[in-house]
Amino acid sequence: METNGQKNTAFEVDDAVENYTAVDTEVQEIDAMESKAEHNRSNTKRRIKKVARNTLKVGVHFVVGGYFAYATYHYIDIENNYCESLNPSKLCGIQFCNGYGLLVLLLGFVYLGILYFQVIKPTVGKSIQRKYISPFAKWWKQFSRTRIVSSIMLLVLLILLAVFLYFQTKEDRNKLRSLLAPCVLILAGYAFSYDRKAIKWRTVISGIACQFILGIMCLRWDVGRKIFECIGNKVATFLSFSDEGSRFVFGNAVIDDGIFAFAILPVIFFFSFFISILHYWGVMQRIVMKLGWLIQQMLGTTVCESVISAANIFLGMSESPMLIRPYIKKLTSSELHSIMASGFATVSGSVLAGYLSFGASAAHLITSSVMAAPAALAFSKLYMPETEESQTTSKNIELEKSEDSSILDAASNGANNAIPIVAGIVANIVAFVAFMAFLNAVVNWLCFLVGLDDIDFEWIFSKLFFPLVWAMGVPYKDCNIVAKIVATKSIINEFVAYERLGEYIKSGDLDARSITITTFAICGFANPSSLGILIGTLSAMAPNRRYVITSVAMRAFVVGSIVCFVSASFAGLLLEEEEENRLYAKYLNAPQRKNITIAFLER
Repeated sequence: METNGQKNTAFEVDDAVENYTAVDTEVQEIDAMESKAEHNRSNTKRRIKKVARNTLKVGVHFVVGGYFAYATYHYIDIENNYCESLNPSKLCGIQFCNGYGLLVLLLGFVYLGILYFQVIKPTVGKSIQRKYISPFAKWWKQFSRTRIVSSIMLLVLLILLAVFLYFQTKEDRNKLRSLLAPCVLILAGYAFSYDRKAIKWRTVISGIACQFILGIMCLRWDVGRKIFECIGNKVATFLSFSDEGSRFVFGNAVIDDGIFAFAILPVIFFFSFFISILHYWGVMQRIVMKLGWLIQQMLGTTVCESVISAANIFLGMSESPMLIRPYIKKLTSSELHSIMASGFATVSGSVLAGYLSFGASAAHLITSSVMAAPAALAFSKLYMPETEESQTTSKNIELEKSEDSSILDAASNGANNAIPIVAGIVANIVAFVAFMAFLNAVVNWLCFLVGLDDIDFEWIFSKLFFPLVWAMGVPYKDCNIVAKIVATKSIINEFVAYERLGEYIKSGDLDARSITITTFAICGFANPSSLGILIGTLSAMAPNRRYVITSVAMRAFVVGSIVCFVSASFAGLLLEEEEENRLYAKYLNAPQRKNITIAFLER
């Protein structure tokens, strides 16, 4: 039976529970109110940011529109009142590589891109992709890969090639000799292939066809040649701005004397600075990913090797693998081989200024790198076809983002990251040139003892390349010189090779045809020092794959060289003699010029 004390205690407990519940309810109401207030403040901040961002965008468009309107007014004024006089300017007439024409072209590309990505793609683009493009692409993939259709397409391609070659070489059948080198190198690839049964001929034929078509567009087609000349001119002009920083640090006398380490190599700091900023903004990743996707669709290669092939057009062989660093440990042996071959077959934008200073054409250097992108994959899959299943696809790969905290951090790190590159170039050039001088002295001494004068190691090694350069289309009288330059590139590096090519350009010992073919043939990083650098770089990113990397490195080195030789052969077949003669004649008639492109522009 309950006592009065027990009842009172029960009532007190009930009251306490009710009070606690009431307090808890009030706390929850207060928390809800604070949460609602915080949510409202957050929404307000987002609305303010959105309004500010939209206002800024509208303001930028108004500023651009106003500037374009005034530029148009100024152009019309100059066209009507000034161009008829004796002093025409770059504003006279629409020049799409300079002045008002270039402004129209750039703004047109920018606003067409905005229209597509901001309006068309979000509204009707996805629907068109899902209903029409994707089903057609799937059907075409199945249809085009049947044996009969593939055979018909190959036959049509061969007929078109034969017709083109007939008209291309109608006035000079000797140009057909340039086809010897590609045919021999393709047959050698089949003979020495890692697994002939695994070769996917669609990839090989598509890659080489793309290389040849790009050569036609860049060298034979008048519009394409002008486009690449314009791009080359702008790249050369952009890189020349590094002179201002070099002059400030080293002085005018050192730069004017053209001392290599101080006048040429500092451009690598500027280029690395700029690329690091683009990487921080994500621009470089987007460009590379789109080009990689395009190459993948054309050749049927995997996503990683396609992306690296595209990246090597802009970046060096050590920088481009950084984009896919987390996935290198998952790559197959064939994919690692393709990545290394792509690096050896191209050069980076950071070293273009060095080649330009020796007399190389910027348009030819850029054309060579562009042609090498699909060709490197084609020859890589010929010499070492895929025999494993790739673990990377476009669905599970994402390019690595920049680790920099701000744009200033990215710029500073970009310049600092170029220090080991410059130091490595200087160290390798000093060491390999010195070692080559030692070998030349030893061989020259041994030959002197048996009565043979003027024979050294480079002379002997160059004789191995004599048949190759002749098969690439080099005139017989120039084969000895070109073979020596190609040998120099193969056993020292391309810097020394371009320097020696520049000496022959200035002395007039080579004709324009030989100069152009040589420019393409040595436009790659396939040299002993680069071999060690790339092995070290990839091994540091994927230590567990070091054995595979070292086992495929030499084969990739050979493939990279072959790609350059095939590009040179196509250049010999497609180049316009008169255009090349005009280009180098203007360079030779512009004394004390260290850049052929700048000399060509200023005259």
